[in-house]
Amino acid sequence: MAGDGGNGCLAFRREKFVPRGGPSGGDGGHGGSVHLVATLHQNTLVNYRFHPEFNGERGEHGMGSNCTGAAGNDLTLEVPPGTVVYEKTEDGDMILMADLATVGDRVLVARGGRGGRGNAAFATSTNRAPRKVEPGEPGEGRTVRLRLKLLADVGLVGYPNAGKSTLISRISAAKPKIADYPFTTLTPNLGVVSLSDDRSFVVADVPGLIEGAHEGHGLGIKFLAHLERTKVLVHVIDMSSTGRDPVDDFTVIRNELKMFAGTGDDMAEALATKPQIAVANKIDAMDDPERLKKLTRHLKKHKVPVYPISAVTGEGLPALLQAMWAVIAAHNESAAESTAP
Repeated sequence: MAGDGGNGCLAFRREKFVPRGGPSGGDGGHGGSVHLVATLHQNTLVNYRFHPEFNGERGEHGMGSNCTGAAGNDLTLEVPPGTVVYEKTEDGDMILMADLATVGDRVLVARGGRGGRGNAAFATSTNRAPRKVEPGEPGEGRTVRLRLKLLADVGLVGYPNAGKSTLISRISAAKPKIADYPFTTLTPNLGVVSLSDDRSFVVADVPGLIEGAHEGHGLGIKFLAHLERTKVLVHVIDMSSTGRDPVDDFTVIRNELKMFAGTGDDMAEALATKPQIAVANKIDAMDDPERLKKLTRHLKKHKVPVYPISAVTGEGLPALLQAMWAVIAAHNESAAESTAP
């Protein structure tokens, strides 16, 4: 809630030797506005969960001797980069207000009320002593929803227990929980991958998806949204003989991404069209080579490159990391060209 504007003042000059000094009521000060700004000082939105209401400072009322009331101070609320701001309408709909993707991005959430005019502002040649003043305007009140999406270059997707956590722990310094049961990962993990020549990128290990995830099944939509900012999606597929059919796994997850992209969120629409890489994981536990051949033939039809690896032994990881970097570098180059004057 932004601050209200101060009221205008009704006053007249009353000084010795100055008869009929005329109106001297000053204007009220403007109310303080409410802004949101992305900053590195914050990394979660937990503060806004337990303190959901914020008010801007109201403007002071006008005073005599043509003194304008002081304006209320603006209220600046800090949020982590990657915060998306939605306005909640009276009908309950959510309208996108801003995407605070980078540090320093700012949005005006609620504008402060204008200060009312004092009676000095209404003096005319025919009305030398007006007794009219204006009240301050109320500040804007808005209900907003804040949604934080991870800022990662690479998003790892796949069924539970496909080896995503093991992979991110192998290629970065991240230490996610790893265990042999479904949905071991309950929150996204971020890891920084360092390559030669001072190259680096951020990988997000998103909790396992299942069929129906776009409808909220499993851990569903809560974590699919984190993939919207990634530059490349990496399908981690379990190739071990005890796992599910690799082709079915890829098909189901790919369909979930497409279905989520069609849920109506403008930012999700590009999710299914992002560059994709497939990782045939756990080849050290694969007894039937035909599983890999079948998957490779299927992925070739969809023009998705596949990289056989073992996240446990490290086999095949160098080629996979170079493939990730190639896609990221191409994306960065394209973005730079599109923003060039």
